[in-house]
Amino acid sequence: MSSPADSKACDAPKTEWPELVGCTIKVAKERIKADRPDLNVVVTPIGTMVDQMIDPNRVRLRVDTVAEVPKIG
Repeated sequence: MSSPADSKACDAPKTEWPELVGCTIKVAKERIKADRPDLNVVVTPIGTMVDQMIDPNRVRLRVDTVAEVPKIG
């Protein structure tokens, strides 16, 4: 038996892509855009200064391979 919370989670848009850790930026960007074409995918090398503002339409990808879980923020 499922709860209302379970069904809501299935309908919610994806906000994280842990399966992309270790993928190339190109592959990660393509998969995120396929899942969520509404998002702006920004490639940022680790160590680069970035603003701390939350942008619900932005996903940051770090380094040449994805070293962190891509998520909105």
